[in-house]
Amino acid sequence: MPITNEQVAERAFLKQLYADTYFPDHVLDKGRAILLRLCERIEAEQPSDLTALYVLTHAATEEFNLLEAEFEAAGSEIETVAREEIAEDFGFVASAYGFKDADIEELITTRDW
Repeated sequence: MPITNEQVAERAFLKQLYADTYFPDHVLDKGRAILLRLCERIEAEQPSDLTALYVLTHAATEEFNLLEAEFEAAGSEIETVAREEIAEDFGFVASAYGFKDADIEELITTRDW
């Protein structure tokens, strides 16, 4: 399903991480795909409130949790810079879909990175 939100369609997710060779592109591609799937789910399910949005973002965060092993296998990790960039992208997604009051920490509360 193509993304219809123009802000999201134009967003270069994880941009800062792609610019840093410490983070392997093939793993970042999977992280980018997680964020795009989250956007697709938001567009398809149209959560009516923050509680419904958080259900979707928590599921996406769990997918990022699974990526940690792939980062480690590639000699990298989800460390401070990556955590901040991922959190920022989750915040952008919430805002782009009209959830400007979303708490970034709550969006990713299920993280273990």
